[in-house]
Amino acid sequence: MMTDLPLDQVRTLLAVVDEGTFDAAAAALHVTPSAVSQRVKALEQRTGRVLLLRTKPVRPTESGEIVVRFARQLARLERDTRSELGMSGAGEPTRVTVAVNADSLATWFLPALTRVPREPQLCFELHREDETRTAELLREGLVMAAVTSSPDPVTGCSVHALGRMRYLAAASPDFVARHLGDGPLHETLARAPVLTFDRRDDLQDTFVRGLPRSSGGAGPVRHAVPTSEGFLDAVVAGLGWGMVPDVQAGSLLRSGRLVSLAPDRPLDVPLYWQQWKLDSPALAAVAEAVTTTAAAALGA
Repeated sequence: MMTDLPLDQVRTLLAVVDEGTFDAAAAALHVTPSAVSQRVKALEQRTGRVLLLRTKPVRPTESGEIVVRFARQLARLERDTRSELGMSGAGEPTRVTVAVNADSLATWFLPALTRVPREPQLCFELHREDETRTAELLREGLVMAAVTSSPDPVTGCSVHALGRMRYLAAASPDFVARHLGDGPLHETLARAPVLTFDRRDDLQDTFVRGLPRSSGGAGPVRHAVPTSEGFLDAVVAGLGWGMVPDVQAGSLLRSGRLVSLAPDRPLDVPLYWQQWKLDSPALAAVAEAVTTTAAAALGA
């Protein structure tokens, strides 16, 4: 059982993962590299599993990720306990780590953080990642909570539906005139330059494949713009067409700077809030602010 694991060994494993090498972990823990190696080996013997890949830097195995996540949760509980007992340093904030997708970060998520009560004092550390991969950061124990597109809870986490982020296929009027005026939409989009967030972004392809009579995805000319604001600016500038959050597109559509390519075919991406199952006042305060703000911004 996890509670039977020697805590010094668990903390040592976490130090090795965070520092990247046994020598660096030894320096951080003020022990010898031999002591670090012995503790990790003892923990592997106790669990009956290989927990670390001895690469440079070291990487946890799938079993190692479970122990690392436990170690981070333990550290979080220890900090919360010290704070509630008045044992934390004067003015020492509580750090809350969250993984969030770029479009949420650019639209509704930061206003949510402003609704978190000022007490206890918090320090936010945000990790920007695609909503299909934020759960991986939870699974690896790198963050305490995540905005994700997966309704399946990561082991040791709870999940709460936030709503749906609605996307519209959009392009500038000049782009429409140059690239999309000589045939059915599913054919012209298969040839026209397209914008993506990065190589893993398949939202544009999903939209094209969903069009009637479509036989494939978006075109071969793909521009990657890895920020939400930059992506929107690139669409407005006419570099390509792309799927834009409706909350960002609204004023641009009304002013005529953008054209909706298929107003009756929005693409909705469900979002969920996943977090560690911890009795943490700080995490509870963030979760309350996030879910309340999302309910108003995203709808059901």
